[in-house]
Amino acid sequence: MSRQLPATPETGVVDALTHDGEGVVHAGKAAFIPGALPGETVVYLRRKRFRSHDEAELREVLQASPLRVTPHCPHFAQCGGCALQHLSAASQVEVKFQQLRDNLQRLGHVEPERWLQPITDVVWNYRRRARLGARYVHKRERSLVGFRERQGSFIAAIDACEVLAEPANRLIAPLSELFTSLSIRERLPQVELAVGENATALVLRVLSPPSPQDLDALRAFELQHGVSLFLQSGGLNTVQPLTPPAPALAYTLPEFDVRLEFLPTDFVQVNAAINRQLVGRVIELLELEPKSRVLDLFCGLGNFSLPLARRAGAVVAVEGDAGLVERAKANAHRNGLPNVDFHVADLFAATALEAKWWQGDFSHVVLDPPRAGARELLPRVAQLRPKRLAYVSCHPATLARDLGLLVHEHGFRLLAAGVADMFPHTAHIESIALLEPG
Repeated sequence: MSRQLPATPETGVVDALTHDGEGVVHAGKAAFIPGALPGETVVYLRRKRFRSHDEAELREVLQASPLRVTPHCPHFAQCGGCALQHLSAASQVEVKFQQLRDNLQRLGHVEPERWLQPITDVVWNYRRRARLGARYVHKRERSLVGFRERQGSFIAAIDACEVLAEPANRLIAPLSELFTSLSIRERLPQVELAVGENATALVLRVLSPPSPQDLDALRAFELQHGVSLFLQSGGLNTVQPLTPPAPALAYTLPEFDVRLEFLPTDFVQVNAAINRQLVGRVIELLELEPKSRVLDLFCGLGNFSLPLARRAGAVVAVEGDAGLVERAKANAHRNGLPNVDFHVADLFAATALEAKWWQGDFSHVVLDPPRAGARELLPRVAQLRPKRLAYVSCHPATLARDLGLLVHEHGFRLLAAGVADMFPHTAHIESIALLEPG
């Protein structure tokens, strides 16, 4: 539980960044300060008190870091979509590398035999998936569309977003105008954006049915902006195209001659350029042969499975979401890859450890789990003794924990590790690690 603090200015030197990209001042009780960088002398106000720290507001930078840059986006100070625009792009990658290294040392007590070159690419207009809030504000007499404010629950008042991929970056203001015009403007809390290489889709969460006039306005928006709108009245099973049939979204992995189709609500890696490099890096590190047999756990739509099948003799791919597996199978068929075998299984359930698809020899394993990591699977994976194990992670703390278990309890060697800048200007860290039995 937190409570408000009196606004009493303080001055301090920033020691470090939190995992959310906030500056930390240790002057008595720690203060977390968005927008502050290590080494800077800042004036700040404590705003909320928590047991272990206080949240604070940056009021002035008295001595700036040489790494500080002017944020590219005019909304950076208010919008919570980005956390690190005030830090140079190269320095952002270095911070993420240092956080990965610190997590591996402190939590996993491991160090790779070599560090991989960071995977980087463009830092603007990269984000092909995003969930934005929407809210009609009576005082403004308009609907706001965007990310939440940096320190609050309101929607940031923005008119464009420089991290969203084309054409989504230019749709913020038009969406605001559209939503404002609808009779259900106060019953439309969210919009999801999904940008494929061939089409763009927007999923509108509608808590009340649109009127006939609303539907006319929505269809006109589709035509004007060349996008497909979907309406979602409840769970994911209620998502329906406004104007069927909507084109399937797709992205390609050209190096492997693979094209994957996906639904606008499906999980895909948000950064297409980084994802292409990441897939290539994983397959390069695995050193596959035509006779290799690969186990791909948490396979999703087949982002790794299908490229793996281009290089290996056989791939067994497992995912807990039945819908994703259905679409992964269809993707494999469209790409002419009969050597990949997909299965539906809750990989966190004890029953998964006894599934038949574990049977047989696997020469290689790929793990790409959610933030919780893959601790439950590690003993079973270790029993396979694959020649090489690639672990792709979206959370450095659970990666460090799992790598520590693989090394110290299951006798693996940590050959390499590194970061991929999947989310520039945010504190999110995507990592990759390569292991082999000791």
